[in-house]
Amino acid sequence: MYSKVKTCVLQGLNGFIIEVETDISRGLPTFNIVGLPDTAIKESKERVRTAIKNSGYEFPLNRITINLAPANLKKEGSQMDLSIAIGVLSAMGVVNNCDLNGISFLGELSLDGKINKIEGALPMVISLREMNIKNIVLPYDNRDECGVIDDVNIIPIKDLNELIMYLNGEFKIEYYKKDIRDLFDVNDNFADDFSDIKGQEGLKRALEVSAAGSHNILIIGPPGSGKTMAARRLPSILPNLTFEESIEITKIYSVAGLLNDEFLVSRRPFRAPHHTASATALIGGGRVPKPGEVSLAHHGVLFLDELPEFQKNVLEVLRQPMEDGFVTISRVNATLSYPAEFMLVASMNPCPCMNKMFDYPSPESLYQVENKVPA
Repeated sequence: MYSKVKTCVLQGLNGFIIEVETDISRGLPTFNIVGLPDTAIKESKERVRTAIKNSGYEFPLNRITINLAPANLKKEGSQMDLSIAIGVLSAMGVVNNCDLNGISFLGELSLDGKINKIEGALPMVISLREMNIKNIVLPYDNRDECGVIDDVNIIPIKDLNELIMYLNGEFKIEYYKKDIRDLFDVNDNFADDFSDIKGQEGLKRALEVSAAGSHNILIIGPPGSGKTMAARRLPSILPNLTFEESIEITKIYSVAGLLNDEFLVSRRPFRAPHHTASATALIGGGRVPKPGEVSLAHHGVLFLDELPEFQKNVLEVLRQPMEDGFVTISRVNATLSYPAEFMLVASMNPCPCMNKMFDYPSPESLYQVENKVPA
């Protein structure tokens, strides 16, 4: 028996349709996956075999061959478990009452047949929509993240049995849509609010000008004068995100696996890497390049505290993304680009020579002046 189902893989933020071809024929019982799969996909055959068995179906003792087409494209990620399982079940004849051509399947299987949450679901759904795939089956826990996209029918599934009954017409599942009309109205509730800053009129004025024009800013002052405190409150006076900007940021956080309980990023990000961060952590990288701090700060603030403590080569890698608004990471396995439009906010203490030259006041004297305490 032969079957074909569709799924998706990511390279950076771009998704590509993968056709999972399944053939079950006579021969010694084997289960082979071909088409440049990575380790996670090669291991999926054990998850698929056990999930099908624990869902109450008999796994075929035949020669099973799975081909991931196109065969020249490297496939990575555990989101292909569900499509492989449906391909096997369709070839077995268990799924026999549904046209699978217009449906794409995304999801990772657990051994008891439940469908686990995956990373990168939102950019996959957006890519599939652009390739005219309108019906998408995905894990129930990814429904809010992907339900904000128009013109796509999101079918959230909890386990394999539920999906089989849905495909055979024995169980009805409504398409899921997420209402986001009130999502961007809560941006005035900040834990760190700009109104917390008392005094420091010159610094507040500089931060307001910086926020209004999305300008980079360097804050210089003695220790304890409030540089970090003020910088952390800068996002509270930035303009609200638009829906398009929110989608761009959410795609990056989805690929990086940083969404957690948040289904859509509704506030401008604030990233503050430690001064021991490497150039790879700042710019992104890895065997398969992942977004770094400059991309995670897209449409937000990248705060470098104690600027002189950062290594010179780390600061030098900021030149290209600050000029171009994106970063291109080249590795042996892939060359990927991620957006990186951010405000750079940096702070540092003045050197002792500057203290003597300009006679900077100490934090104690600042406190005495602002609170009118006699010396």
